[in-house]
Amino acid sequence: MVHANQRANGGSTDLFPVRTTLSDVAARAGVSRSTASRALTGRGYAAPAVRDRVLAAAEELGYVPDANARSLKARHTPTVGVMVSDLRNPFYAEVAAGAASVLRGQGYTIVLVDDARSDLEEMAAARTFVAMRVAGVLLTPVSAAPSQLILKQGVPVIEMDQQFSRGECDAVLVDNVTAARELTEHLIGLGHRRVTMVTNETEWTTGAGRLKGYLKAFENASRPVSDDAVLCCGYEPDQIEKLIVELLSARRRPTAVFATNNLLAEAVWRQATKLGLRIPDDLSFVAFDDSPWMSMVEPGITTVAQPSIELGARAAQLLLNRMTKPGRPRTARLDCPLIVRASTARLSRRRRPAAVAS
Repeated sequence: MVHANQRANGGSTDLFPVRTTLSDVAARAGVSRSTASRALTGRGYAAPAVRDRVLAAAEELGYVPDANARSLKARHTPTVGVMVSDLRNPFYAEVAAGAASVLRGQGYTIVLVDDARSDLEEMAAARTFVAMRVAGVLLTPVSAAPSQLILKQGVPVIEMDQQFSRGECDAVLVDNVTAARELTEHLIGLGHRRVTMVTNETEWTTGAGRLKGYLKAFENASRPVSDDAVLCCGYEPDQIEKLIVELLSARRRPTAVFATNNLLAEAVWRQATKLGLRIPDDLSFVAFDDSPWMSMVEPGITTVAQPSIELGARAAQLLLNRMTKPGRPRTARLDCPLIVRASTARLSRRRRPAAVAS
């Protein structure tokens, strides 16, 4: 590595190495800068012997191309921004992994951001992606603002899991309505009428879709839905735990609970165990997301499996296509297969809490 003082005074070195440039590689190989560039990029002709000499010089000097300089010419870098809501949640980690596997295979580097469900963090990340001249962006949005900002710069965007910019950019979602309806129909078919859906919210794509499917199941069965059938817990862990304890310890507690994601499912399972409720004897239980723990506990949890890795991979493939073939935005929905395990059972009179109305 060439050092600052070596260039300045021809001999001494210091502790601050200077980045090796294309000119350094050209000088070591004994060729012009333009010839070195052709040899390294493959764009334009360079004789095989010259190319080998340039590559050897680059390897010896530890040369790394200047991505910023290349982006100024190409107007973007071979980099894709990936923004997800919570990397502590296995679902989002798997979505990111699915996207990364496809993008790496096509020579792209990803810049991964966890926005912690903060609209401020989300917008900061969007501005960073634009400043970096990324080639495209994949995100699980918490508002429409980041997609709008990025789209205005002419950068293709794919919304994943949540959709806020329908008709303006592509989206890859799961079929929330059908999956929630099938889970709820499973409980109704076992004789449960007092089924509480536990959710974080009911207005975004996932919450609204799962609520719609839940209500549709009762409509199809010609069964009424009670006013307290949906418990919205928000996202604060302490608040979630508190509301679930109140639900499960109430005098007229439900005979079945539908948790709309894996984190809520963990909270329901944990509190039911603490309260001494036996699943499924005292409480039938279903959940969205087939997280690994759901098949490891006893009894296993009846669930629908979200294809999280496939969701990220499909979004990445769609983004790669959009980079070269602009077109009308479309929304793709992935199926979530129902997996019946032992956490649900037919409701019999001896299992019903005495004060619970059927």
